[in-house]
Amino acid sequence: MDKHVQLSNYIKSNHGAVGKVIDVNASSDRLFHFNFTRENNGLDADIFLNTPKFGSWISETLEANNCRYGVGGYMEHRTIYARSPLFDAGEEPRRLHLGVDLWGGAGTPVYSSLDGKIHSFNDNNNFGDYGPTIILEHSLKGLQLFTLYGHLSRHSLEGLETGRPVKMNQYIGQLGADTENGHWPPHLHFQLMFDLEGYWGDYPGVCRFSEKDKYQQNIPDPQLLLRFPKAVND
Repeated sequence: MDKHVQLSNYIKSNHGAVGKVIDVNASSDRLFHFNFTRENNGLDADIFLNTPKFGSWISETLEANNCRYGVGGYMEHRTIYARSPLFDAGEEPRRLHLGVDLWGGAGTPVYSSLDGKIHSFNDNNNFGDYGPTIILEHSLKGLQLFTLYGHLSRHSLEGLETGRPVKMNQYIGQLGADTENGHWPPHLHFQLMFDLEGYWGDYPGVCRFSEKDKYQQNIPDPQLLLRFPKAVND
């Protein structure tokens, strides 16, 4: 059976086995859907190339729309990766986002969405990279799944051990400030993978558009686990 179908079936049959990633109250919290494609005329290079300006733009947009968090990005072709040489190696730049971003304040608690164990962790300390990253491994009735939590605080990595069990809804860290999270406005990059392909404490979160089909086979939509209410648009 296709792994995407297996995962969907598991979630439908084991609704109580899926927890939260951040604290979201479906009845009161509004989520803003950010659009980081070239179609967003309100976000230009003058903003996203400057980390403080970018952070202010995120915060002001959330406040103006009365939203606690921002969300979005799965398989979104983004312009904002022009801010880092990390995404421009080779003839074709990497611009296709593979996870979901959850934009909020530094220090926002982050939780494991499923029972599992710590697979690996690392401080991917490059400009534009994940910064502190935790990858968890889960066994869902024979289906292996990995969840990646990027752009955390450095404090989130303290005292971790590979193989340590983690329970659903267990606190695992917090959103890092821009000075420690790869120099981004505070947010969580949340991503699912069936196969880590040998990576340790890291896995691509952005790919070339020509590689979309390849990565989409390995990376299901995180909304399957997040189950967020519909986000609002400006």
